[in-house]
Amino acid sequence: MASSAEPSVPRAVTLPLENAHLDADLRLPAGSRGLVLFAHGSGSGRRSPRNRFVAEALARGQIASLLLDLLTADEAEEDERSSRYRFDIPLLVRRLVRAIDWAEEERSTRGAELGLYGASTGGAAALLAAAERPERVRALVLRGARSDLADDSAPKVAAPVLFLVGELDLPIREANQETARRLGGTHETTVIRGATHLFEEPGALDAVAERTVAWFSHHLAGGRGPAPAPPNA
Repeated sequence: MASSAEPSVPRAVTLPLENAHLDADLRLPAGSRGLVLFAHGSGSGRRSPRNRFVAEALARGQIASLLLDLLTADEAEEDERSSRYRFDIPLLVRRLVRAIDWAEEERSTRGAELGLYGASTGGAAALLAAAERPERVRALVLRGARSDLADDSAPKVAAPVLFLVGELDLPIREANQETARRLGGTHETTVIRGATHLFEEPGALDAVAERTVAWFSHHLAGGRGPAPAPPNA
């Protein structure tokens, strides 16, 4: 996979749709060992500070990232007023699958082993997209994921899945446990001590980033990275 001259600086790209396009930020650190596509949660987008923090950590680990808006600019504007699209999981899945296909078509990312990182409702979209593209998606990390919205497709997910969940986020912990029982492949769960759904507590997001980098380093590009850390943080 090609790399950019300035690996720490993301490059704006557009993903064409039939009658519109999606905006995205592509970061290609030198010597990239894989590419992680981010699926944001409800009402969020590629400028999410939490996901950008994780993407920067991935870049330091020589893993490329694509932070994309799953809604067009017009859809996002309407969603701000009405919340019309943020829970339209089938739409989000179609857009994420389009991004997977785009990464295979794009010269700078063609051939990269792909991972998906999904947060909240984006976690459900990531699971469903992995079920649709099992031959392309090699690993997933789901942070505070509404995985219950994808339970029916969980048996079709062959890629290894890491659940990251806050210790105090009890509904999501229960949902992730049920999804894990249905998965077709391997999985692990890391419970971040003292954390709530948004991981705003001191040190919580650092733990999320550390586990994410370890997981993708191990599972992308032939597993050349270190083995993942123990399942609790």
